[in-house]
Amino acid sequence: MEFLIDDIDRAIVTCLAQDARLSLKVLSARVGLTSPSTAERLKRLEERGIIQGYSARVNLAALGYTLQALVRVKPLPGMLQKVEKYLQAMPQCIECDKVTGEDCFVVRLVVKDIAQLDTLLDGLAEQAQSNTAIVKSSPVTRRLPAM
Repeated sequence: MEFLIDDIDRAIVTCLAQDARLSLKVLSARVGLTSPSTAERLKRLEERGIIQGYSARVNLAALGYTLQALVRVKPLPGMLQKVEKYLQAMPQCIECDKVTGEDCFVVRLVVKDIAQLDTLLDGLAEQAQSNTAIVKSSPVTRRLPAM
């Protein structure tokens, strides 16, 4: 499915990716349209699934989640669906990608301490092998690709 968007749509998406709380008035001024025109474009971007929602960036450390870990997960034979459900039900799992290669999943966990990480990984051990890396920093955070 290919989506063609023009420069104004790109500007709208870029502005909202930087600050999803922009008022319609400010957004309209930034992209050079009237508020009704901007509102119509926003509606079309949403209907086409290009804009799928609006969210806040949250400082996880300020909420007590001092560690992040990337975990490669390789389910044991016959455990793929069970592992997937376990990961989906885990509140500390903030991202999970199903991947090709040796492992089936790459998971981003946020935890309050190493003990909590150990507990989560212990719960996974009966169903899968895992390889864990602690995140030291994130020089590139989630962002839009060039449009």
